[in-house]
Formats: sequence, C-alpha cells, structure tokens
Amino acid sequence: MYTYRDYLLLPEGKRVELIEGEFVAMTPLPSTRHQQVLGNLFYEFKKQNLKGCLIFLAPFDVRLMEVGENPEEIKNVVQPDLSIICDPKKIDEKGCIGTPDLIVEVISPGSAARDLITKLRLYEKFKVKEYWIVHPLDEIVMVYCLNQEGFYGRPEIYSREDKIKPGIFRDDVEVEIDLQKVFAEE
Repeated sequence: MYTYRDYLLLPEGKRVELIEGEFVAMTPLPSTRHQQVLGNLFYEFKKQNLKGCLIFLAPFDVRLMEVGENPEEIKNVVQPDLSIICDPKKIDEKGCIGTPDLIVEVISPGSAARDLITKLRLYEKFKVKEYWIVHPLDEIVMVYCLNQEGFYGRPEIYSREDKIKPGIFRDDVEVEIDLQKVFAEE
C-alpha cells in the first residue's frame, strides 16, 4: 500500500493518481476535444462571481484525507480535470488538502470506467458535494449531488441545450453554466 509520501518520491512528470493506496496510471494526454470542452467549462465558471470559491485545472493535486489521517499517510491523491474549492484553508502550495466542493471529470475513452465507477465511489466516500461527469462526444453532463444521508442519488443529466445551476453556492450567488457555450467548437 502506497501513501502520499511515496507519491512525492515519483519522478517529475510521472502521470499517476493514488487511489486507495494503489498507483493508477493516468490515460495518455487528453484529446483536443477533451481540452476544448474543459477550457470552455473553466471559462464559463471563471467569468461568474464564485464568491470566494477558487477554481483549478489539472494538473492539480487533490489529497483526500481520512479523519485523523496523517497528511503524509494519505492514500488518495487525484488530479480532477477541474476542482472548485470554497474553503481557502484547504489550499496550500501542493494543491488541495481535503475535499473540494465540486469536481469535474471530462470522460476520455481510456478513463471512462475509472471516472464512472472508481472515482464516483471515491468522491462519494469523501463527500464531494457535486461531481460532474462530462461526456464531450455525446455532449451531456451527469451531475451527482450528495443527498442528506451523504450519498449520491441518481444523477441529473443535462444536454447541450441546457443550463446548469451548481448547488454548491449559497442562494445569493447566481451561477449558471450554459452548456451550449461549454460544447461550442469555436
């Protein structure tokens, strides 16, 4: 079983994540469409007033920590495509330590099973309030939200014609993501 201490010893540029103490190789570099959709999504979030929440693109380490776990013994370090963190105390020079409020993964052919199964379970376990899975080719977004019991229910599914209002923001924060702009190819 590997830990964050082992993760830090990896050669620079090694593209892996640490999931439940196991190193998982990341897929080859993302496709042009993946990057285009991710860039558009980042821009759509960035132009909104996120009221103190910070937004980060991969590569950006998110260290998911168990209660009482020594930071060097963390067994889960992921690099979501996009992370929104509303508690600035979770940000340090090495990334995020703790659970982001919203995580987005853009599906690539080599990452679909990991994003739809492994990471869904992991993000639910660590209580990520919203987990968005973006399908760039099908132009849909699946949004999982934690319910009152702390589990993800069925996802809300949005298509290119829809607009999404993330649920992580207070009622006085108007954030709306236009998927027409996210999936635009210009």
